[in-house]
Amino acid sequence: MNDGIPLSEVIRKRIKAKKARFHANDNISAFIQPGELDALVEEVAVKMQAVLESLVIDTKSDHNTQNTSKRVAKMFVNEVFNGRYVEQPSLTKFPNVSQLNELMIIGPITVRSACSHHLCPIMGRVWIGILPDKNSALIGLSKYSRLTEWVMCRPQTQEEAVVELADMIEKKVKPTGVAIVMEADHFCMQWRGVKDPDSKMINSVMRGSFLKDPNLRREFLSLIARN
Repeated sequence: MNDGIPLSEVIRKRIKAKKARFHANDNISAFIQPGELDALVEEVAVKMQAVLESLVIDTKSDHNTQNTSKRVAKMFVNEVFNGRYVEQPSLTKFPNVSQLNELMIIGPITVRSACSHHLCPIMGRVWIGILPDKNSALIGLSKYSRLTEWVMCRPQTQEEAVVELADMIEKKVKPTGVAIVMEADHFCMQWRGVKDPDSKMINSVMRGSFLKDPNLRREFLSLIARN
């Protein structure tokens, strides 16, 4: 609280003052000051407790749910939606001294996200294809995983997530081509709704050389099919 104003409202005012967007899949770390995430967890916990009470759960005498509101708040802010609240991981870039121009594939990278419609888990795998040239930057393989996790740890749709990841890699690496394929289970289809346990969603983004060259695209898709 800030002079009786909830911290979430303080942060929201900062964002609106800059005319910035704060959708579920947006990163708002630039508007959060040091130490405020802990306070945000406390605010979310209070409101989550109200949700449990509205669900008619006796958290006072039920030992299983006595601290559930705090656990859920910490999970949302510090873990599963953390990509909204922390800065992008640092990416050390190296010049392409050897002028590499061959296909690179990173994956499968295990990803965990959440559907912005029901906040149900999205669990899957991502493959990233890069075709560099002499002007491209090179980053460590682990950085692709860190960047992917940062993008995925937000409530969103799979379609938007892979596009955002492709945009970010294009901007950072500047390859002649980037390809991303994501395959995931959506619990909003498996746990609720149609309750189909076998449904998956697979989508791809092809940019640059991968879009223009069918042979390169075929090579990428055939290689990831082995995993």
